[in-house]
Amino acid sequence: MALDNNHIENSNIDNDEISLKELILKIKEWSAFLTTKWKSIFIFGIIGGAIGLSIAFFEKPTYKAVLTFAMEEDKGGSGEGLSGALGLASSFGIDLGGGGGGGAFAASNLAELMKSRLLVEKVLLEPIKIKDKETTLLEYYIQINGLRKNWENIPELKNVQFLPNKYRASFTLKQDSILKGIYKSLIDKEKLIIMQKDKKVSILSIEVISEDELFSKLFCENLANNTSEFYIETKSKKAKNNVDVLQKQLDSVKNALNGSISGASTEVDNFYNLNPAYNVKTARGKQRQIDVQANTAIFTNLTVQLELAKITLRKETPLIQLIDSPILPLEKYKFSKLKSIMLGGFLAGFLIVLYLIVVRIYYNILKN
Repeated sequence: MALDNNHIENSNIDNDEISLKELILKIKEWSAFLTTKWKSIFIFGIIGGAIGLSIAFFEKPTYKAVLTFAMEEDKGGSGEGLSGALGLASSFGIDLGGGGGGGAFAASNLAELMKSRLLVEKVLLEPIKIKDKETTLLEYYIQINGLRKNWENIPELKNVQFLPNKYRASFTLKQDSILKGIYKSLIDKEKLIIMQKDKKVSILSIEVISEDELFSKLFCENLANNTSEFYIETKSKKAKNNVDVLQKQLDSVKNALNGSISGASTEVDNFYNLNPAYNVKTARGKQRQIDVQANTAIFTNLTVQLELAKITLRKETPLIQLIDSPILPLEKYKFSKLKSIMLGGFLAGFLIVLYLIVVRIYYNILKN
């Protein structure tokens, strides 16, 4: 039984040695075959390198605009003064809010918000000045990409324009279609990159890559500005509405108070040195005094409420702090000619080697 086991083990070793030998022989055989074809491989490598050089020569450079900003919100830890003010507000029966969470405006969600169609379209349709001429960023994009030349033979698109200060709701179906196509191309992950620098700190960066330096800069800056405005407006909308309502009420009461004071003064003038026996004639003056006192109390109360509402508005208004903004000239990206030659030559050489190997295996199969 021991002899049989030794025989099996020796057979396995022999098979392994034969397999290794065969592998080495095959490698030598293929190396010798490819060596005979070195001229073809070399020629194709030269052709591939030439193709790579032509691609690098005609390829347009791209420009990257980078903008970083930080978001900061008051989470309610602004000290005892603000807490006391909010407590005083609640004693008047006023709900000034307590500062909501991040929601859609959390740093992790802000990237998707910036890529939303609402904000991107707003940026594209915003009026800008190019060479002292007012236009839109969308018109500039169409111009630098030569899209209008492709539309000359299409009657429906020939006269399509995106002029400044034109309402989005008035766009035609063709304009909507064009705008949608450009929007999709701009939010491509290789053209618009929005990243959070650190999860512990709400610092975000916007990177815009395009073939036009000025477009990259303008689109990056306008996207950041519009996002900031939308963010601040939405976050502080409720508190701002409260301030506006209280301000209107305060102005109304102030006008009524001024009228009451003027009326009371008039009544006092009318009954100056009046005989005390005619008390009934002083009733109107006393009513005016009561109106003054009532309006004064209401005015004082509304003034307190308005000031507290302004505190809350400041608390609810988030801080958007710009850190770095794109400055011309922007960082330029273009594939180097040397790398293009090497990559083109390698790919062409690899493909011809693969072709030669497949052809030889095919003929060997036919022979067998």
